[in-house]
Amino acid sequence: MLDRIACTDRELMTVLSARSLKDGEVVFAGIGIPLLAACLAQKSHAPGLTILFEGGVVGAAIEPGWIPPSTNDQRGAHRSNMVLGSTEVLLLLQRGHVDVGFVGGAQIDPYGNLNSSLIRATDDKPAARLPCSGGGNDIASLTDLIVTMKHEPRRFVEKVEFITSPGWLRGGTSRHDSGLTLGGPWRVITDLAILGFAPDTKRMRVEALHPGVTREHIQAQTGFKLDFADNVTTTEAPRAQELALLRALDTERLLTG
Repeated sequence: MLDRIACTDRELMTVLSARSLKDGEVVFAGIGIPLLAACLAQKSHAPGLTILFEGGVVGAAIEPGWIPPSTNDQRGAHRSNMVLGSTEVLLLLQRGHVDVGFVGGAQIDPYGNLNSSLIRATDDKPAARLPCSGGGNDIASLTDLIVTMKHEPRRFVEKVEFITSPGWLRGGTSRHDSGLTLGGPWRVITDLAILGFAPDTKRMRVEALHPGVTREHIQAQTGFKLDFADNVTTTEAPRAQELALLRALDTERLLTG
């Protein structure tokens, strides 16, 4: 569907996620595409990016070809500034030292609330227990949050089955009224589009569509009514240099295959 240099959907999401990070920022990265995108940004346009992992690593500088399978793996500590305990690294969030949080999720609703805890049983499927929060609640509560996930109706739902990580809650001022005065969802990056949130309602809206994706198609892949920004743009396809750097990082295609 997408008119771009040949790449997988996960490579596309990783490149576009990396572009959203700026030099000099401090990013708390979750496992998977968030971790890989932060490393790609650091190796390309944001050499001054400071990466934090839930396992306690501060200032990670991942060796190409040695992407850690989890944020607790010691490969993540390569050339880092320091390695703290999990409690201490989460305290950096509470003290306001982190600019951007970067996570995935199993479900997301129109206000950016994330579920990574459970999927309840239906007539067709048994209940599913998911990885749960880890540091996801802290990250979502205290940073400007970027979420990356595959775009499909079972993930983009009208109401998440459990709020593991808070978004804009019920929209409007409800997040601030509930005591969460910092941060909030900023971007949702999928294999179809880049989405943001309206300043007043805090409801999710499409900011940019990937090449070849129509409004009708993305709406069909969403379990709630989507809003669209006034000036919906088309994302720039991954460049050859970006893909080369990415593939050098993830040589075994563990996260992007």
